[in-house]
Amino acid sequence: MTLSDNLIGASYVYLLEPEVRFLEAAVEHLIPTDELGPGARDAGVVVYIDRQLASSWGVHGRMYRGGPWMEGTPQQGYQSRFTPQEVYRIAISEIDQHCKTAFGRPFAQLAGDRQLRLLKQLEKDEIALPSLSSKFFFDLLWRNTDEGYFADPLYGGNRDKVGWKLLGFPGLPTSEYRRLVTSSEPYHAEPVSVLDVQTGKVPVDAEGFPKHVIIKRDR
Repeated sequence: MTLSDNLIGASYVYLLEPEVRFLEAAVEHLIPTDELGPGARDAGVVVYIDRQLASSWGVHGRMYRGGPWMEGTPQQGYQSRFTPQEVYRIAISEIDQHCKTAFGRPFAQLAGDRQLRLLKQLEKDEIALPSLSSKFFFDLLWRNTDEGYFADPLYGGNRDKVGWKLLGFPGLPTSEYRRLVTSSEPYHAEPVSVLDVQTGKVPVDAEGFPKHVIIKRDR
């Protein structure tokens, strides 16, 4: 799947096209496609990020925003005066400008190995952005990428439940769980998401629990 395939198949609410291109390139380095399966790009992580930014979380609708804006500790959580929407918009723009100044083109157009080096520099706070800490942006991006790869597909990421399949996670519980968790037999089932139940893709029993399809594996 290419970037254009993702752009055609997804409707972005907050992110602009240059931001989508930046994130498509960046998240694929954070969780790359390999022999185990699709990476973050093809799992729809950028769609997940976009939907979160477009939600009340993106504007910190439920958080106090009056300051003072002092340097906090990791235990104190989010401390920036910028909302997540603003962090993504500002940081991507400033990183792209840094890349244009240093290499003559934006991040998404750089070679993959240079992109990876830049991401490592962001993680170590080795790139001085005018408005905010590059590490602060990287940490937020990594956290959202991780969330998007393993969250229920209802939220736009984990396309085709690739993250759950990688872990062997069956998703929503079945009414058989109580019996199965006391068994010594491994439990392998096709993962079931909230979206599967909402769209009628997976049938439910009389109690409203989804019916799992067991995967037979050779011992």
